[in-house]
Amino acid sequence: MVNRSPFSLYFHIPFCSRKCDYCHFYVIPDRESDKQLLLTGFKREWLNWLPQLEGRQLVSVYFGGGTPSLFGPERIAEILGWIRAHHPAIEEVTLEANPERITAELMAAYREAGINRISIGLQTLDDALLHQLGRTHASQQGIDAVLATAQGGISNITVDLMYDIPTQTLASWERTLERLRTLPITHLSLYNLTFEPQTLFFKKRAQLLPTVPDPETSLQMYLKAIEYLESLGLQQYEISAFAKPGFHSRHNVGYWTARPFLGFGPSAYSYWEGSRFRNICHLRRYSEALEAGDSPADFSEKLDEIPARRELLTVQLRLVKGVDLLEFESRHGPLDPETKSVLHDLQKQDFLEQDNSILRLTPRGRLFYDSVAAELI
Repeated sequence: MVNRSPFSLYFHIPFCSRKCDYCHFYVIPDRESDKQLLLTGFKREWLNWLPQLEGRQLVSVYFGGGTPSLFGPERIAEILGWIRAHHPAIEEVTLEANPERITAELMAAYREAGINRISIGLQTLDDALLHQLGRTHASQQGIDAVLATAQGGISNITVDLMYDIPTQTLASWERTLERLRTLPITHLSLYNLTFEPQTLFFKKRAQLLPTVPDPETSLQMYLKAIEYLESLGLQQYEISAFAKPGFHSRHNVGYWTARPFLGFGPSAYSYWEGSRFRNICHLRRYSEALEAGDSPADFSEKLDEIPARRELLTVQLRLVKGVDLLEFESRHGPLDPETKSVLHDLQKQDFLEQDNSILRLTPRGRLFYDSVAAELI
C-alpha cells in the first residue's frame, strides 16, 4: 500500500561570508571549492531516501543555513529538478538570504530556479544594534533588500526580527517596527536573542548580559510587536510568527504539528517515523560517510511513547488556534492521566483554556509559554 502522507524537506547550506557573534548554527566560510562537495552530498542523500518517498505528498522545501543565497541559482535549480521529477507539485519553496547580497536580478534568478518564498534576516533596523550583533549589512540595505526581492518577482517575503539585544531600548524597537510599514512583507518571525554556547556572545556574556533589556522591557517589546504587526495586517498565528491571510509558513507549521521531515546536509536534523536524528556537523566527514555508503547521521533518539506525546502536544500548543484534542489523540494516541492532570492545573492557573475539544494557550499562557512547556515536558 502506497504511503501518501505529507512530508517536508530541509537542506542545510552552511556557507557564510562571516559568522554572526550570536550564531550557534554550523557554518563555514564561503568557498566555491566546497559547493560541489555539498551538492554531491545532497544528491546522494536524496537518492538514498527516494524509495521511501514515492507516493507521498511533498508540502514544502526549505533551504536554510548559513546563507543559502550564496549557493547560487543554478545549484538550487538542479536540486529542485531532482525533486520535481518525482514530486512536481510543491506548495512552498523557501530560501534564506542575507540583505547585503540581495539584488533584484539575483532574486529573479532564484524565482526562475523555483523559489517562491524568500526569508530575509533583517534582525533589526537599527544600525548600532546591527553592529552589536556582528551583522555586515546596514539597516537601509535591509530595507532595499526587501524591495529588491519584490522587484525580482517574489511576492512571498518573510523577515526575521530580534529583540532582547544588548543595549536595545524600547524606543529603538519601536523605530524598527515603524520602518516595516512601507515594506511588502507577507510574514514575520520574531525572536528574542539568547546566548547560546559556542558563540562569541556566550563567551562575552558577563559583559553583555547587564546591557540586555530587563524582563519588563522585554515583555513590553513583545506586546508592542504584536500590537504593531497586527495593525499592519500581520496576524499572530504562533507565539513567534505573524502572517497576512494565506501566508502562514507551511514549512514551520509542519514542525509545530509533527509533520515528518528530512534534513539533508551537515548538521541537518530530521524527524521521521517518530525518531529524531542529526547529520554529522562537518562537511567533509558528512561527504565521506555518504561516499562510503554509510549513514551521515551521528545522533538519533526516539522518546518513549508518553514523553513523546507530551512533547508533541507542547510544541503544537505554540499555535494560536490551539490543539484539537480529539484529532491529536486519534493521530498520536490517548493522553495519560498524569498529562491530563497537568493540563487541568494549567487551566486553573489561566495558562490554558478549553473550548469543546480545542485546547489553547490563553493570552497569559502565550506570554509564559516557557513555564507551560516546563510543566508539560
